[in-house]
Amino acid sequence: MSIEPVIRHATTDDLAVIIELDATAREAVASQRGGRSWLVEHAPARFLHADELIDHSWVGTVDEHVVGFLRCTIEDVPQHGLVCSVERVFVDENARELGFGDALLQQAIDYATNLGCVAIEGNALPGDRETKNLYERAGIVARKIIVSRPLNQ
Repeated sequence: MSIEPVIRHATTDDLAVIIELDATAREAVASQRGGRSWLVEHAPARFLHADELIDHSWVGTVDEHVVGFLRCTIEDVPQHGLVCSVERVFVDENARELGFGDALLQQAIDYATNLGCVAIEGNALPGDRETKNLYERAGIVARKIIVSRPLNQ
């Protein structure tokens, strides 16, 4: 038996589970290389205003139970155009390998295309092969790598 991912726009009714999934994602990120910096640069979902959290956000569901989410932002980049940035994509561990990440990302791609975006971008931490593979399956490839070294420590 296969499960067909169901993707829909996030609503205020989804806020609690999105915040819970985001907290789980943040726990996983904390132990990854570059994770601490990412956590400092990205506020937890619980601190985002409800409209901000569900705007440009989708959830993946099984029998109306939310098992994953994707949130993106749209930015008008001067001399370039509208760019869609995937800020967060996370699927519960029990629902992975079922196509939810791919379906959520495809929803964002379709959304960005319909808005007239010139590009879609995402980020993955060093060593996060699952997220890199997700992006690469969708044709999203690295265009820059950010390197960093703490100073005065």
